[in-house]
Amino acid sequence: MRENVLEVLMYLFENYLVDGVEYQPDHELLTNELANAGFADGEIDKAFNWLEDLATMCDGRPVEGGGSQSGVRHFNSVEEAKLDTDARGLLLSLEQTGVLDSHTREMVIDRVIALETEELGLDQLKWVVMMILCNRPDQQNTLAWAEKLVTDGAPTHLH
Repeated sequence: MRENVLEVLMYLFENYLVDGVEYQPDHELLTNELANAGFADGEIDKAFNWLEDLATMCDGRPVEGGGSQSGVRHFNSVEEAKLDTDARGLLLSLEQTGVLDSHTREMVIDRVIALETEELGLDQLKWVVMMILCNRPDQQNTLAWAEKLVTDGAPTHLH
C-alpha cells in the first residue's frame, strides 16, 4: 500500500491533467479509484485537502511571509528541515530565472510544509512546483519548462 500524500497527488496529476485538459470526475468515483490503486483512505483525504488549499491559494488567499521580489528569503527551522540546501537552491534558482515569483515561491513552501513529510527530495519538490504552476493561470508560460524539469531533469536555468 502506498502511504504518501505526494504519491496520491502525483497519481492525480499524471492521470487527470493531460495536456492542460482537466477532467474532474465525481469525488466518490475518484476516491474509489485511488483506493483501488493502493492508496490509504487517510492519504487520499489529505491529498484532497492539499488540493483544496492550493485552489484557495490560487484564488487569491495571501500566503504568509510572501516577502518582496527584491528581498532575500530566509527559511525558518521547519522549512530548513523539510527543504535541504539543494531544494532551497532550486527554489532560489527558479525565482532568479523568473519561473517563480515571490508569491508562487511562498505557495510552493506552504504546500511542501503541508505534505507532512520528514524531508522532501529534489525530485519531489519539482513535482510540487509543477503542480502549483499548473494551477496558476498566470504562470502558464513557465509550465512547459516545469514539466520538462520534472520529466527530463532539465537544468534549472532558462535560455
